[in-house]
Amino acid sequence: MQHDGLHADHIQSALSGSAAAQSALIASWRRSMRLYGLNPGEGTLPSVLTDRELKEARERLGSLIHTAQASLDRLYSAVGGAGCCVLLADKDGVPVDRRGSASDDETFYRMGLWTGAVWSEESEGTNGIGTALAEQRALTIHRDQHFRSRNIALSCTVAPIFDHRGRLMAAIDVSSARWDLTEDFVKLISVAVVDAARRVEAENFRLAFPKARIVLAQRAEVALNERAMHALIAVDEDDLVVGASRSARHLLGLTDEALSKPLPASDLLDQHTSVERDYATAERGAIQRALAHTEGNVTAAATDLGISRATLHRKLKRLGLS
Repeated sequence: MQHDGLHADHIQSALSGSAAAQSALIASWRRSMRLYGLNPGEGTLPSVLTDRELKEARERLGSLIHTAQASLDRLYSAVGGAGCCVLLADKDGVPVDRRGSASDDETFYRMGLWTGAVWSEESEGTNGIGTALAEQRALTIHRDQHFRSRNIALSCTVAPIFDHRGRLMAAIDVSSARWDLTEDFVKLISVAVVDAARRVEAENFRLAFPKARIVLAQRAEVALNERAMHALIAVDEDDLVVGASRSARHLLGLTDEALSKPLPASDLLDQHTSVERDYATAERGAIQRALAHTEGNVTAAATDLGISRATLHRKLKRLGLS
C-alpha cells in the first residue's frame, strides 16, 4: 500500500495518461478531481448530517429500512466476526442504518463509517458507497483505489438496491479496515453483499404488489444467468403484468410506457395460447376450485359461482369433469 504522501502523486500520474478510457477506476478518479474539484490529499472527515436531516433521510426511504433488517442481520452474522461493519446507505450516499462490533466502533467512527456521514462520490471522491451509486453497479474499492489518501486503509464492497420500478434506491456496504483482509475473502464478501441486496430488492418488490402473483420472468430461449435469476414480474388476477423489477425490465425490454398498458403475462413470457383455450382453462379452473371448496357439493359450488345447478351440470359435462 502507498504512503499518504505518494497517493495523490499516483492519482495525478494516472490521470495524465489515457487509461481513463479503459479503466472504470481511473474514470472515477477523473470525475473526483476534475468534475467535483476534490483534492486527494485533503484530510477532513466526511460531512455529517444533523439529527433532523438524518431522520428525514430515513423517512424518505420509507419501509425499506424495516424490509432490509433481516438481510442486514444475516450479512453481518457472516462478516462481522472478521472485523467488518455493514451499512445501509440511501441513494445520496448517506448511511441510515448500521451493524458493527462495539470493539470496532471507535475505529469506524473515526473514519466516518457511521450513520449520517455523506459518502457520495461528489463529496468524497472514489469510494465504495459513492462510486457504486454513481455507476449503479456492485463493486469493491480496495484500499489505495480510494480517491482520498485518508481512506486508503479501507476496503469497501457495495451493491446497489433498486426499487420496484427499477430506480436506484439505496446500497448495502461492507467495509473493513483490517490489513490482513485477503483478496479471496473480499470476493466472498462481494458475493454475500450482492445476495443481500437482491434479497432486499425481492422483498421490497413483493411488498409493493401485495395482491399480485410474483413470477420469475424467464423465457425458454434465455439462459438462467445472474440477471435472469432476479427478474421478477407482478401479475394480477387477470394475468396482466402490473410491475417488473429492474432485472426483468432489462431482460424483457420493458419500459414504464409498456407497463402502463394491459400486457398479458403469457405474451410477455412467450407462453402463447389461443384466447378460446385461455377462456376454457380459466373456466375449468374456477369450477374445480369451487368444487374443492364445497367438497364436491354441486349445488353449493353453483351458488358460489353465481350460476344455476343445471348450468353447472352442463359445464361439467362439456368440460369432461365428473
